[in-house]
Amino acid sequence: MLIINNKHTKKGKVSMNNFKKIGLSALAGSLIAVSAHAGTMSVSGSASVTFSNTDDESAAAEGNGWTMGDSLTFSGSGEMDNGMTVSVSYEYDGDAEGTDSTFDDQSVTLSSDAMGSITFAGHGGDGALSAIDDKTPNAMEESWDVVASAETPPGGVSGENMFTYTSPTVSGITATIGYLNASDAATDVSYMDFAVKVQPEMVDGLTIGYGAADSEVTTGTQIDYTALYATYAIGSVTVGYQINEADGPASSDDIESEGFGITYAITDDLSVGYNQMEIDQASTSEDQETSAIAASYTSGGVTLKGTLHNFDNVGYTAANDGTAYELNVSFAF
Repeated sequence: MLIINNKHTKKGKVSMNNFKKIGLSALAGSLIAVSAHAGTMSVSGSASVTFSNTDDESAAAEGNGWTMGDSLTFSGSGEMDNGMTVSVSYEYDGDAEGTDSTFDDQSVTLSSDAMGSITFAGHGGDGALSAIDDKTPNAMEESWDVVASAETPPGGVSGENMFTYTSPTVSGITATIGYLNASDAATDVSYMDFAVKVQPEMVDGLTIGYGAADSEVTTGTQIDYTALYATYAIGSVTVGYQINEADGPASSDDIESEGFGITYAITDDLSVGYNQMEIDQASTSEDQETSAIAASYTSGGVTLKGTLHNFDNVGYTAANDGTAYELNVSFAF
């Protein structure tokens, strides 16, 4: 039996046709040989319009800077007979690329309070390290985002058909492990990374994280990755600092990044933020430097966001400097 319920959600998401009482036994049977109780399937999307611009390109090269949100996420979940929960997510995206130009991010997750969770991401998954490549606070985007051709901080390897395990939190400590089989062509050998997040019970608002991995995108060429960050929230202010590093046999493999960010919630509806990052590649004499200032305001179901980025030596290229900005309006109904 299929019942359609047009309930709406808040905070920028519109629930489109919540499909109630869909038996997930068939779905779960295709994922794991354990039956599941009836769960829910839902479709969510957002009504949003974005304008972006970079001043180092000609108007002809930029084209039309206006875009709109064009993705829908199909989600389902249910509890199985053994007490575990299975959930699945598929993103229908008009901008999806690759052999499947219809669906983008897609994953299935098994979880329980005692075990934690394990996620298999057919596409769009994060490993333990790539998920923490930049944890500095921001009000809209990372400082290197929006900027065309900008280098990103060292963050290990991620790819299609990736497994990620997240442990239960014990005394404020959570561990994450990522695994990617070599047959998926992201690396020549199987890849594994790990990360640990610590939120000390005696220091409210403090989070410390560390991640590490060894990768061989090319067999025999090992690159060691590390990432360390700390954030601290006190009242309406959150500050954060991060350093990442990649060490390999060639000077072009040796990369270091250092970032800082701060956000301030002026009111429940208005937030502002500033963040910056410097990325240094040993084989070049020019360090890429990016910074961003952003604001977010919500009123009556409408959210306005804007970010302005300044950049120097993008791609480690001297005098490749300029500014970029992005404006976004989204509606909750």
